[in-house]
Amino acid sequence: MIALGIVLLIVGFILHIGILWTIGIILLAIGAILFLLGSVGHAVGGRRHYW
Repeated sequence: MIALGIVLLIVGFILHIGILWTIGIILLAIGAILFLLGSVGHAVGGRRHYW
């Protein structure tokens, strides 16, 4: 999810498409939150770690 967010940010920036930029930021934030929760030991989506 983090990688998809970064790709959408880059494509949105290069092509000047605002919606891709916004979706990229949202996906990047959600991916970072899930990564942090998984790395501290909280179960995310029924899994012990999320990567």
